[in-house]
Amino acid sequence: MTTGTYYAIDVWGLLAAMLMVAVAAGVSGLMRLGVGRTLLWSACRALLQLCAMGLVIGVVIRSGSPWPVVALIAVMLAAGVQITLSRAKGVPKGLAGPVFLALTVTMLLMLALVAELIVRPTPWYSAQLVVPLAGMLLGNTVSALAVGLTRFFESMRERRDETAMLLALGATRWEAARPSVVSSIRLGMLPTTASLASSGIVTIPGMMAGQVIAGGNPLDAAKYQFVILAAIAALTLLADTIIMLLVYRVCFTADDRIR
Repeated sequence: MTTGTYYAIDVWGLLAAMLMVAVAAGVSGLMRLGVGRTLLWSACRALLQLCAMGLVIGVVIRSGSPWPVVALIAVMLAAGVQITLSRAKGVPKGLAGPVFLALTVTMLLMLALVAELIVRPTPWYSAQLVVPLAGMLLGNTVSALAVGLTRFFESMRERRDETAMLLALGATRWEAARPSVVSSIRLGMLPTTASLASSGIVTIPGMMAGQVIAGGNPLDAAKYQFVILAAIAALTLLADTIIMLLVYRVCFTADDRIR
């Protein structure tokens, strides 16, 4: 059931939005903040990428086949791995495999739970639901993983002497690394828990706002938004935990010494 009119955005609306970014970049230039050019480039890139994704999703929806959906999600997963590793600072090389495994396992699990147990679309691979859902889940999880990986290796460097002492006293690699693992997971979860706590009071999240603007039922939009937030929270925690279990060993040698 819809409750209002759908408001389309024309070319002039997009130009007005870009003008807002240009004004902000101008303010940055006047104050010599050094972020104006980056802001403009990022805005132009976002516009092109979003429009391109909109066209691609339209083609996938019209195809009526599951294979374009699977192919698009595979591309999104590969891009998610690349973005995660590019955002994470101070991490060793060779983590693409563990990151890809953690993202794939957890995202497919959450997609299956949300799509097949909660929403139950027809057909089960409905691109209208599955592709946007995968994008929202990946977008939030990638940021959390990048933060978590950065924090973990930073903490291990800070705790190098403490870790070496724990190993010398007979602790296992897991026992020595556990404080850093816990710290990284907690830090990665902070934005997600903050979003859960503020939703509906401080903020109206993007999916709910989008459905309401498009004329959808506000209560149905709220239900969808909660499902998405719950899935994001579960996915973030699971992905962070899995990636930490996969990578903490790289900080140690085969004979249980700190690298």
